[in-house]
Amino acid sequence: MEFSSEFIPLKLDEVPSLSDRMKSEHARFVQILAVNTDAGVDLVYSFMMGDGALQNYEVKGVKKTDVVPSITGNFLAAFVFENEIHDLFGVTIEGIAIDFGGKFYQLAQSEPMTIISPAQKAAREKAAKAAEAKRARAAKVAETEYAADHPDAIKQMKQKVSGIDPAQMADFEERFAGTDPEKLARIKAAFAAKAAKAAEAEQSRKSKRETRAAELENLDPEKAAKVRAALERKKKAAEAKRAVGSSNVERDAEIEAKLAQLDPERAAKVRAALDAKARKETAERAANTGKDGE
Repeated sequence: MEFSSEFIPLKLDEVPSLSDRMKSEHARFVQILAVNTDAGVDLVYSFMMGDGALQNYEVKGVKKTDVVPSITGNFLAAFVFENEIHDLFGVTIEGIAIDFGGKFYQLAQSEPMTIISPAQKAAREKAAKAAEAKRARAAKVAETEYAADHPDAIKQMKQKVSGIDPAQMADFEERFAGTDPEKLARIKAAFAAKAAKAAEAEQSRKSKRETRAAELENLDPEKAAKVRAALERKKKAAEAKRAVGSSNVERDAEIEAKLAQLDPERAAKVRAALDAKARKETAERAANTGKDGE
């Protein structure tokens, strides 16, 4: 028989289903390993399969507030490991068949495996500072490259970020002062792109107005007057929308800040949903404006 080993990611809420599946497949329970990390406690559930394959299922970053379901309902031998992990690492495990209630070991110090030495703490702080400096440098490079590729957008952003006039820029910078540099660069880039898109849209509207003015010259006076009245109503509605938009800058900034913290795929889905909602609202306003003009 050939032996092999593999490590497989596992979510915390998948532990019960894993236990049931391993029992149904007649796997042999081996152990539960715990490792203390900066993100929490990692748990590794190991099972030996009938073909000699050792499957290790990893649950990453279990926090103090998390509740880990016991697997002793299917594998009674796991009670030793679960009691030990509770006492040594402070992990809350619910439903242990033989629960020692925190008295599995007589400890002078609670959760001893979570304690780090001064040297380890200093090393972690040093590593965190180095990582922060690296992110800041990467953010600066990203911002510089974006500025080089989009000079007009950056110029627009400095003058007006999604409705923020120059007098309000200081407040905008202060609001995001504590944001991760890399995330802040993405937020600024998003606002810059939005400003560039707005400038392009304004230029397009200007061209359409000029074309429309030329067309009105060829209409009979009565019909031209009606068209001009409708255009004036539309213009006022647009001005009102811009006024409302300038008051929503803080909300937009908060949304962008939250989106910057999501993974790109999820952020793209959220943006698509927001864009769809905005288009629907715009269409409804346009329909209402048309009814008012009838």
